[in-house]
Amino acid sequence: MAARNKARKRAFQILFEADQRGESVQTVLADWVRHSRSDDRQPPVAEYTMQLVEGYADHVDRIDDLISTYAVDWTLDRMPVVDRNILRLGTYELVWEDETPDAVVIDEAVQLAKEFSTDDSPAFVNGMLARFKDLKPSLRRD
Repeated sequence: MAARNKARKRAFQILFEADQRGESVQTVLADWVRHSRSDDRQPPVAEYTMQLVEGYADHVDRIDDLISTYAVDWTLDRMPVVDRNILRLGTYELVWEDETPDAVVIDEAVQLAKEFSTDDSPAFVNGMLARFKDLKPSLRRD
C-alpha cells in the first residue's frame, strides 16, 4: 500500500500545483511526466497518480460543485488551497474509484491534511469526506 500512498500524495501535489499556477491538471501532469523522463533524479509518475489526476479532471466541475454545496460557510475561493485540493482528490477517489475502500480514502486524505495543512484541517477534511461517503450513492450524477 505504500506505493498507493505515494501515488496519492503526488496526485495531490499535481492538483495543488495546477491550482497555484492557474493551469489545468492535465498540463501539470504532462509537465511532471516529461520532467521525470528527462531527469534521472525524478521518479517516474505512477500509473495510479495518472489515474487519479485524469479521473479528477473528468469530474472537476461536479467535484467543485459538491464541495461548494456541502462546505458550510466556506466558498472554494476562501478555502485554504491545500484543503481545497485534498478535498478534490479525496472526493474523486471516494465517489468514483470503487477499488479503494472508503475508510482508506478518508484516512489518506486526513493524513495529507495533517502533513500539509493546519491543525484544524484534518477534522474539516474528515467531516466533508464522511458526509460524501454517506451520500455516495446519489453523488455520481454528472
